[in-house]
Amino acid sequence: MTTRTSIQRHSISIYFILVFFISWGGVILAVGSKFLQGNSLELTDIGIMAIPMLGAPFVVGILMTYLVNNKEGLKELTVRLRKWRANSYWYGPILIFPSLLLGVSVISSILIDPELAPAFFVVGLFLGLLAGLFEEIGWTGFVFPRMSQNGNTLYSSIILGVIHGIWHICADFLANFNTLEEFWAPYMFGFILHVVALRILIVWVYTNTNSLFLAVLMHASSSGFYSFFISTEITPESQAIIYLVYGFVLWIPAIIVSYKYGKNLKK
Repeated sequence: MTTRTSIQRHSISIYFILVFFISWGGVILAVGSKFLQGNSLELTDIGIMAIPMLGAPFVVGILMTYLVNNKEGLKELTVRLRKWRANSYWYGPILIFPSLLLGVSVISSILIDPELAPAFFVVGLFLGLLAGLFEEIGWTGFVFPRMSQNGNTLYSSIILGVIHGIWHICADFLANFNTLEEFWAPYMFGFILHVVALRILIVWVYTNTNSLFLAVLMHASSSGFYSFFISTEITPESQAIIYLVYGFVLWIPAIIVSYKYGKNLKK
């Protein structure tokens, strides 16, 4: 068995191992010592952590695409990334996230705490676009098409969503545990809950359009509008509450889509 054949056969496992190793190793090296000292991280620390977190799925996705499918694979990846022409119907789901987040924010500010009112942090939209572009090159661009070859698209999307959520644990623990303390666990549960629902919705749109461009916009919309509407200055308890609420609410469209489109998430 040649090296290339071995890489092709185990491409999914290799992708996940590399992404976890690079991103987790990178954030531990960046802020591990500061975390152990019990200090809260500053904005510059978060920026440094973003480099391995965003870079790992992007670089590994491109590298594995080349190793598995050579230059033709990179060309095909580029075609999917540039594919913006799709039925206008498939641009509608991008609005799911701002609609739900605005509703959750307003209702939570009335029923729970006024600090949960919309913050309208414009820079958050740009940060969401970065997350969508760099992450989806790997998650949707490379690994998902290979995971879904078993024929059960919904099942593959849930598994990928769980892995994607777990992938965030190390960085989020280092970034937020010293601040959130006992509220970190419910906060993280809500975060992973929302990531799995998000992945189902991204896969639904991607499967029906084969557009990596739309997958990027779906991710960017969720991450960007969360940062746009939800303030980072709220209390630890409120941070846990808002992610739990959003996580459960986002499962509503995910369940509807799953029920309507079935295990293949396709018309």
